[in-house]
Amino acid sequence: MTAPQDASLRATATVATDKASRYLQQLCKHFGHKRPVTFTPERGSIAFDFGACELEAGDETLTMTVNAGTPEDLERMRTVIASHLERFAFREPPAIDWR
Repeated sequence: MTAPQDASLRATATVATDKASRYLQQLCKHFGHKRPVTFTPERGSIAFDFGACELEAGDETLTMTVNAGTPEDLERMRTVIASHLERFAFREPPAIDWR
């Protein structure tokens, strides 16, 4: 049985990094050229046509929560956010484990 189209599916990953705020801001600025984005150094939100991402920067962690209406869109959200973070954090490849 699959989830209904309008149900919000969610996945969260917490990444250990002392550059959490920097990466949060990079992600938001990058996507802000084409997507609705709001952010501060501590929190960010990125809206996509197929889902959304909420970001929270702590002293040593970046928490990323993605949500979408279908399992396929949720996987797409995980892939898009993770691949961009991996590009920005290439000097310290992040361990991204979605739950």
